[in-house]
Amino acid sequence: MHRILSDRWTLFRRALLLVALQVAFFSPSLGAEEPTFVVGWSVYAGWNPYFYMARSGILKRWADKYGVVIKVQRFDYAASLDAFVAKNIDACTMTNMEALDMPAAAGVDSTAVIIGDYSNGNDAVLARNNLSLAQLAGRPILLVQKTVSEYLLERAMDINGLDSQLGRLKLMNTSDSDIVGAFLGNKSNQIAVTWKPLVSEILSQDSGVHELFDSSRIPGEILDLLVVRSEVLNRPDGSGVRFAKAVTGAWYETMAQLAGSGPDNALAIRGSAAASDDSVESYKEQLRTTYLFTQPNAAAQFAGSSDLKQKMDLVRQFCFRHELLGQNIRSVDDVAILYPDGTVQGRKDRVRLRMDATYMQLAAQRKL
Repeated sequence: MHRILSDRWTLFRRALLLVALQVAFFSPSLGAEEPTFVVGWSVYAGWNPYFYMARSGILKRWADKYGVVIKVQRFDYAASLDAFVAKNIDACTMTNMEALDMPAAAGVDSTAVIIGDYSNGNDAVLARNNLSLAQLAGRPILLVQKTVSEYLLERAMDINGLDSQLGRLKLMNTSDSDIVGAFLGNKSNQIAVTWKPLVSEILSQDSGVHELFDSSRIPGEILDLLVVRSEVLNRPDGSGVRFAKAVTGAWYETMAQLAGSGPDNALAIRGSAAASDDSVESYKEQLRTTYLFTQPNAAAQFAGSSDLKQKMDLVRQFCFRHELLGQNIRSVDDVAILYPDGTVQGRKDRVRLRMDATYMQLAAQRKL
């Protein structure tokens, strides 16, 4: 009897071993770490939702669906771009201009997978003492150089027939984390160019400051994107595509809440406002001057439009004139842009920025 029980125990152990081997063989990913991706973001009305997406669990739910881990990390704006170019993060929120003059100019092939919004009054030129645009030449101007703030300032001068004064502007490079204190704390600083919520903070604290120009005058020119390094997107194991699908799905679920009503809307507004320590009312005021592409089909259509190409041409010409594409770049066409319809602005062998509507279209078709 003892021998029979012993034999049965031996057979049972062998069966367990066989099952374990089968599980190990047929489940190669068992115990393996899921691919992890880091998204960098900075404070801005159109980017604060990334903070809410992470805190609310929306992002994790979509990441779990596609078998990836997605982390979001807050930076000062310029630092986020540096981290992206240095390949310390996989994706980054940035404007269309910075996508050209930072990663693309540095030779980092990048893909814009989400067109989130355009600035429709969020970016502004501010001045004290009733100064006008015609009086800016020779006076210190606080702004984050080599960003859309400089682009906005030049467009303001150009539209108002003051382009001949551009060479006399005295630009003072100031971090977005320092610009409010530097401007409000020193009355000799009379001009600043920045974006909300910093614009709103300055205007609320100094009644002697007024707006000279804002981005509502140039709709669609300052775009806010989620940009992924193309090498990440094209990983052979397909994890980069899964990441793009997950983050896009999470984004449009969040947009549905922001554009909706009821408890979910309140949560999304409150959660996004918390990203920059804003009140709900302050954040709502910022959203009023942000043209959000809340519907993926609208974003995808804009990505494929001739209007986008025209506006991107203005931006790339600005970047080239200011040597933001690199000092050794001899032609604006040396840093090229690929559009969803396959057309290229610039040399086809020098594509560095890709405007990709794929994931926005999948969201629109409810295929994510």
